[in-house]
Amino acid sequence: MHSSSPICLIFQGYGMMGFLGGVAVVVAPNPHSHFQVHIVYLGHNNGLSPSLTSRSHLQLLSRVFMKPDEAKQAILYSYSCGFSGFAALLNSTQASTLSETEGVISVFRSRILEVHTTRSWDFMGLNLHMQMEQSSQMHLKFGDDVIVGVLDTGVWPESESFRDDPHYGPIPSSWRGTCVKGDSFDPATACNRKLIGARYYLAGIESELGPLDTSGGAEYRSPRDRVGHGTHTASTAVGSVAPNASYFGLGRGAARGGAPRARLAVYKVCWYKDLTGRCSDADILAAFDDALCDGVHVVSASLGSSPPLMPLFATSTEVGAFHAMQRGVVTVFSAGNDGPDASMVQNVSPWGLTVAASTIDRRFPTVITLGNNASIVGESFLVKDMKKRLVESSSVFTDGTCAFEQLINRTAATGKIVLCFGTMGMVSSEGAALAVYAGNGDGVIFANTISRKSSQDNFWPTVHVDLHQGTQILYYIRASRNAMVHISPSKTVVGKTPAPTVAYFSSRGPSSITPNILKPDVTAPGVNILAAWPPKSSPTVLPLDKRSTNWNFDSGTSMSCPHVSGIAALIKSVHPTWSPAAVKSALMTTAYMYDDTSDVMLAGGTLKAADAFDVGAGHVHPLRALDPGLVYDAGARDHVLFLCSLGYTAAQIRQMVLPGSSLDTSCPGGGAAHAADLNYPAIVLPDLSAPVTVKRTVTNVGANRGAVYRATVVSPQGARAEVWPPELAFSPHHGDTASYYVSVTPAKPSRGRFDFGEIVWSDGFHRVRTPLVVRVTNLPDDGVRAAAATGDHDSHGTTDYLQAAA
Repeated sequence: MHSSSPICLIFQGYGMMGFLGGVAVVVAPNPHSHFQVHIVYLGHNNGLSPSLTSRSHLQLLSRVFMKPDEAKQAILYSYSCGFSGFAALLNSTQASTLSETEGVISVFRSRILEVHTTRSWDFMGLNLHMQMEQSSQMHLKFGDDVIVGVLDTGVWPESESFRDDPHYGPIPSSWRGTCVKGDSFDPATACNRKLIGARYYLAGIESELGPLDTSGGAEYRSPRDRVGHGTHTASTAVGSVAPNASYFGLGRGAARGGAPRARLAVYKVCWYKDLTGRCSDADILAAFDDALCDGVHVVSASLGSSPPLMPLFATSTEVGAFHAMQRGVVTVFSAGNDGPDASMVQNVSPWGLTVAASTIDRRFPTVITLGNNASIVGESFLVKDMKKRLVESSSVFTDGTCAFEQLINRTAATGKIVLCFGTMGMVSSEGAALAVYAGNGDGVIFANTISRKSSQDNFWPTVHVDLHQGTQILYYIRASRNAMVHISPSKTVVGKTPAPTVAYFSSRGPSSITPNILKPDVTAPGVNILAAWPPKSSPTVLPLDKRSTNWNFDSGTSMSCPHVSGIAALIKSVHPTWSPAAVKSALMTTAYMYDDTSDVMLAGGTLKAADAFDVGAGHVHPLRALDPGLVYDAGARDHVLFLCSLGYTAAQIRQMVLPGSSLDTSCPGGGAAHAADLNYPAIVLPDLSAPVTVKRTVTNVGANRGAVYRATVVSPQGARAEVWPPELAFSPHHGDTASYYVSVTPAKPSRGRFDFGEIVWSDGFHRVRTPLVVRVTNLPDDGVRAAAATGDHDSHGTTDYLQAAA
């Protein structure tokens, strides 16, 4: 099941730079105004106790209400532990007034976000036997005592993935969280030494969308999962080893998370609405606030909202991740499911780790035998044999699009399997399956472009083929008076298809609001991932689907995100003192760009080779990330300068950094701070019109403390990149650092094409790769007009005109 793409309500932000030093005035609420949930972000809590912080929030809110009781009724959350702020029901006038109040960093509408919805660990080289061998050599403890907080739709605590284990020690003494009682969720039986925390958050979602429907188990007012998404992601990240897991016999094997000995804390922020998981910014920020004080080490959040993206401190995810970073907590996000179009990537702050989705080398071939004995191999999750009459869509739907509203009548497909084309009317396979079901049909053969062909499960039997195969089937139907088809049950095949490839739905870069920061950061398995599932939720979560399973296949960047969360937990178990930036660097610099046939991986949905905007630095390699050799660390001062480059003032930044710190929060004069100077494990120059030099600093974390690294540079097409010095010699001192400079010069006139290169540092054992992305923008305006006049659309910019201009 491919999780639906995230959508959001219309956003209205107030005073992102509204630190004006004014005094708020009382604004009487207009009874005809529309009150909506807003978040007032104030930075850190300055070391105050939660009770004092909450009191100050109420005092601030009272300034825009006539009566104190009105302010008490309006406030939904007081964020007072991990950071300072509150969520409240406000009208636009009140929100605007608060945004101009001294001490307020931002005021923004709470949006509605959506979730981005086994073999994958073996595919990445992290098989259980190897983990056991590595544990004795590298002190790898499978994530022991690392606590992963999952912000999602809750958890099904009875799943094998979350069972207690006699090998677990006591709950870590650093844990300060709790398990909260609720509908069908008793902490005494639900929580244990594996599932050590469970909370839920409702105030925001119910204020925005109305009361939850809990009738007949439609949803649970508790941490219990109704959607299945949260159980699946938690199982993928930290699930215990569960032998003999399968989806109705398919994909059978041992299911486990990346860090099977890590502890799990669940924060239910997404709820079953409109057949998906929907989440409120206000609830998400409350969960971040609790998670940081509870003592999690990693936060995994498979959720987001589609572009246009809001400023970094006008979203719950980026605010929460910023304060997590300061506390040493790694935050991992999904990139979104809006691919393959460019610039649709979500969760783009440099302090979060953003994950794209890609395939693994497991397929589910399904043999289709036509009445003329011709055989075609599609993909599906069929578990039973089918022999039926075969028809094309035009005999069932008035316009042949397989859309429900075009159904001829409710018996048009009786006893038939219908051939549908995804290219006709842009219908989805899910939509086609439901439409055929409504016409009393028995199943669907769904043809789509080869780059979008998948084997996702639908409520009604569906076999996926590509357009060429679909056309062959169509010709057979039209040549036969009574076309028949025999569809055999699907099989599980491993290692027979090139992988990884980028999933067609995976959201791509560049970032639309932070173009100097490479997003996504990495890619990981996110297609047909088998993980735990609530047996009371059908595999498709559709009310018509009456099947029950303990394990389910799901696809989306929601699935790739917890893979990286699990790896981050492994890294933290081996290197507990590493900062979030160091963990991210280890994952990025050891990632790879090739599939298992040694070809450059393909970018699904395009049939082109993948580049940095598809996969970031590449596909994660868990074992290499444990020993990366060098890391790009970024301290608090690095992020201060980055915030300066975004236009924040020293006073605002001082409010956002941890209290009691002697950190220099000043901004250099004359606009000297530049986003490209952040010590990031990638270099992106989106506006290269003249030579540019950027600095990077690396820290030696390898066992060879006197190592010497030498650089190899691959310049992007149309630019010349040079590294100085070309050799870095580290002292025997542990954690020694060295800096280098990268000078990039335009080498041709260009209209703004992105090109890709890399810088690789190697000591003969480690390979530390840094993506280099540039867009040369030095073509004069008259050159653009001249090229347009000649009809020049050459993608490489090598026309006669450009050669003459050079």
